[in-house]
Amino acid sequence: MKFFKSIVLFVCLLVTVVSKGQVLPVRLTTEMAENPLAIVENQPRLGWQLVSKESDASQVAFLILVASSEEKLNNDDGDIWNSGRVNSNKNLHILYSGKPLKNETKYFWKVKVWNQSGKVSKWSRIASFRTAPLESDLNPTWIGAITKADSHLPEGRNYHTATFNREKKMSFINASDSLARRSIILRKPFEVEKAVKEAVIYISGLGHYELTINGKKVGNSQFAPLWTDYDKTVNYNVYELSAKEFQKGDNVIGVLLGNGMYNTLAERYTKFFVSFGPPTLFFKMKIKYNDGSEEIIKSDRSWKYSKSPITYNSIFGGEDYNANLEQRSWNKKGFKDRDWKKVVIQEAPKGVLRPQTAPPVTIQKQYEVKTVKELKPNFYVFDMGQNLSGFPTIKVKGKRGQTIRVWVAEGLNEEGTIAQGRSGKPYYYDYTLKSDKVEEWTPKFSFYGYQYVQIENINYKEDKNKEFPTLVDLKSNFIYNSAGEAGSFACSNEIFNKTHELINNSIKSNFQSVFTDCPQREKLGWLEEIQLNGPGLMFNYNLQTFLPATMQNISDSQRDNGLIPTIVPEYVIFGGDFTDSPEWGVTGVILPWMYYEYYGDASLLEKYYPIMKKYVDYLGTKATNNIVSHGLGDWYDYGTHPAGYSKNSPIALSATSHYYYGAYLVAKASKLLGKTEDFEKYNTLASEIKTAFNAAFFNEETKQYGTSSQFSNAVPIFMDIVEPKYKEAVMQNLLADIKEKGDRLTTGDVGNRYLFQTLARNGENETMYKMHNHYDAPGYGFQIKFGLTTLTEQWDPRKGNSWNHFMLGQIEEWFYQSLAGIMSDPEKPGFKHFFIQPEVVGDMTFAKADYQSVYGKIASSWEKKDGKFILTVQIPVNTTATIKLPVAKNSEIKIDNKKVRVGFDEKAQKPVLELGSGIYTIECTI
Repeated sequence: MKFFKSIVLFVCLLVTVVSKGQVLPVRLTTEMAENPLAIVENQPRLGWQLVSKESDASQVAFLILVASSEEKLNNDDGDIWNSGRVNSNKNLHILYSGKPLKNETKYFWKVKVWNQSGKVSKWSRIASFRTAPLESDLNPTWIGAITKADSHLPEGRNYHTATFNREKKMSFINASDSLARRSIILRKPFEVEKAVKEAVIYISGLGHYELTINGKKVGNSQFAPLWTDYDKTVNYNVYELSAKEFQKGDNVIGVLLGNGMYNTLAERYTKFFVSFGPPTLFFKMKIKYNDGSEEIIKSDRSWKYSKSPITYNSIFGGEDYNANLEQRSWNKKGFKDRDWKKVVIQEAPKGVLRPQTAPPVTIQKQYEVKTVKELKPNFYVFDMGQNLSGFPTIKVKGKRGQTIRVWVAEGLNEEGTIAQGRSGKPYYYDYTLKSDKVEEWTPKFSFYGYQYVQIENINYKEDKNKEFPTLVDLKSNFIYNSAGEAGSFACSNEIFNKTHELINNSIKSNFQSVFTDCPQREKLGWLEEIQLNGPGLMFNYNLQTFLPATMQNISDSQRDNGLIPTIVPEYVIFGGDFTDSPEWGVTGVILPWMYYEYYGDASLLEKYYPIMKKYVDYLGTKATNNIVSHGLGDWYDYGTHPAGYSKNSPIALSATSHYYYGAYLVAKASKLLGKTEDFEKYNTLASEIKTAFNAAFFNEETKQYGTSSQFSNAVPIFMDIVEPKYKEAVMQNLLADIKEKGDRLTTGDVGNRYLFQTLARNGENETMYKMHNHYDAPGYGFQIKFGLTTLTEQWDPRKGNSWNHFMLGQIEEWFYQSLAGIMSDPEKPGFKHFFIQPEVVGDMTFAKADYQSVYGKIASSWEKKDGKFILTVQIPVNTTATIKLPVAKNSEIKIDNKKVRVGFDEKAQKPVLELGSGIYTIECTI
């Protein structure tokens, strides 16, 4: 968040220095990232945003220089590539076309542009990118305390299938103190005798690592590298170090290793047991000296290891730390490591070593104690004020050898103690003191979803009972991915504002290495949440470099027969519909399209087209006469029945509709990519599925689909499966059911989006307003009334398990696209052209939203005041927008106090404006 706020501030400052009439390129990116450190493409794509003081500004040409050094670039010497003037309005996805790029090399570039008046801009600030090494160049050597063979950890992926049967646990699994599952510290002394110019580090510590140079942490990641299917892909991280990180003479590399998802444990709570091997490290550092020479330091037999003070670490069960096992200054020079042991060379993970291009998970916020209750003497429960994913930081004072146990949970039992029954137990942190001084500790390798902290046998703040240690301070650390926020929303309706907050706190809590379902019980990447909440996710967060990693995980998890499993990475095989459900698997087809729509980037469609095809073909093998009948259906649909499998609507209707949607999107992709034969095949298939769907599920007499449920009727309207002549009748049946239910929904995890968007896209925003503007269940208002700070798994929190799920958060799409009215144009993806068409509903008096698109900030803010509708819009340079105003045809319309003539959209029955870039205030009589 801080990163993107700084971008916005930086851009605003730049606007102030742009000369009148000029356009200035800012925020230069290479492969969608600023100054990336591991570009793997031979021809990376370059891009920039534009700012200008004048309205209706655009680019007509550009010139790019790429150089081998900053010095050359400052002298306008593009020794690697001088594009010359290129007459084009394109400022994104510009294919590098210079000299062949070398591996492990840093390049510098800048750009200038010409605007619509022919004026040339100043040069942009200098940007850079570094190319990644080949895996053969890395030549990785993996080291650790024990080989996989000697650890007796299970071999092969078959082990994943047995992870739920606790009776089949192997005895080694419980030996968390053994070297097979023990956190270790590794060190490597080295000497620097010459002046350092720079150094580059390539590192992967599995499951997770913390790297230090001379005792100082490198990077800000909390759980690096990000999770993958380690049999298919292993991420490594890249860091640049400056000369100041080194000291003349002795230096020390220190690495702390933990288990993560690579090596789970069975003690305490666990969702599954899986191991890809014991903790392991790959490391390479290339030091460049001022005299032009280089030195490489790698992981090899010269490193040493010792057990760390972390005596237990499990991603599911918690973490224990014994401060008495600390070895002071172990990662600094002068430490005597004679008692340390030589590392062993380990078997390399099976997966391909790839640079991590997605952003790291970091500590984003910290919360103080909100309230505290002493339930009985020396027994405290702390309310940290926010349910979140993370871990506590404690400051304690006591006697050497005393242990403090810290329990965390989302909710409380009736007597006020923490309740882990729904979210997975037992989960806790143990800290053992080393002295009588104040000590501070933060866990490294485990996190949980919690709001409350329970600590027994302590004093709080004051040393009342000398038998117990004293908790001096307690903080709660909120961790989530550092991709950055892309949008904001607010309006006059407090339920909607609180709903937006609830949903986003849940998204953040589950925005980890992957988008998880919950941050406590499972921590698994259930796929349907990504595509069903996709527009809301993209409006709120910058996912340009995150979603490509998601697609890599999907590709890695796809079975040979084409099945995309419900969870990715597939650390555990659930079996049956919990492994194979079309609404989940089709994410692999939908996600590349959403990426293209929001970012104007077809690279995921191009790269993963075979994955998309293969999945649709797989569904074809499961179909009978084009009807697919398996899966979870509209999961967690609402009613008096217990939540779970679809009860209100036929599972076959849900599965077949998603089979159709997948085929339709593959046909659309094949047309975009120029694959004529495939287009004919999948376009025909989609038509045949549509025909079969309507024959199987549509009743021509009643004009109802399936069971006449909201999902049954909404999904064929949304997916355009219903025949045009029946659409209005089906829509009226849908509206009648909503009204009969008291303006309440009956859809579930899958159906919510289709219901919400069917209403929004067919002029029924008032129905949406009534459906959500209340404090009853089902509804977001009930959760607000319940006093929650995150969205829960069920509409009634008392019935569900997790209190930190974002799967029901599909209303975010309506907030941005309907209430604020920011709508992309499918014909010009990436918001090159877009619509602003706000809906004024209920008694709302204002709504506003902004979105940092790939072209720049888009904003829409409207209010009803003194008989007028006032709309302020912001349109980025080099884009255009169509404004559709929610007023009558004969309304008087002014832009910036000047009366204007406008067009009229007969279909939408709204006045229409076409505008170029700039900030405009549009005033209309109501």
